[in-house]
This record gives sequence, C-alpha cells and structure tokens, in this order.
Amino acid sequence: MTEQALIKMSEEQIAAALETHSEWIELNNQIQRTFAFDDFITSMKFVNAIAEYAEQVQHHPDMLIRYNKVTLTVSTHDASGITQKDFELATKADGLV
Repeated sequence: MTEQALIKMSEEQIAAALETHSEWIELNNQIQRTFAFDDFITSMKFVNAIAEYAEQVQHHPDMLIRYNKVTLTVSTHDASGITQKDFELATKADGLV
C-alpha cells in the first residue's frame, strides 16, 4: 500500500471513484453499499471473506448483517475521511459477489 492510499480524497476524487463503483454511495464522509444474497449462509460466507481480507490489509469496515443483506460502511479513520484504501476494499468486496 502506498502513502497515497492514506491521503483523504477530495470531493471531486470521491465522485470520480464512485463512477467506477456505481453500487456504492457516499454517506456521512464514508462510502457504503448493501449487498443482497440468496440466503443467510451466503451472506455469512461473504462476511467471512471480507473479514479475512480486512485482517490482511488492516482496514476494517463496519458491517451490518440482516439475514440475506450485508451493508458495508468504510472510511479511513487515520485520514478522517475517505481514501483510496476505502475504494480498494470496495473493489475487493465487489469482486467477491
């Protein structure tokens, strides 16, 4: 990971990044997406895969689990906002679906 990944992004940079992450939204200085699955077991497999990735990169999203729906909310606390690191996690999450 580069130092650039930890620098708070401008609103313009966030807007550009959200164009390539169309399922994600900006909300309260964080990015968020809700994923829907066929059932609870599949939701939990996704959560476990995200947890493993988050531990590897030491960047942990907030996760809300509602039966077959999982909402990920992420920002970089050290930067007090959204960074490239958050979009790297978004890309990984999107790729797991």
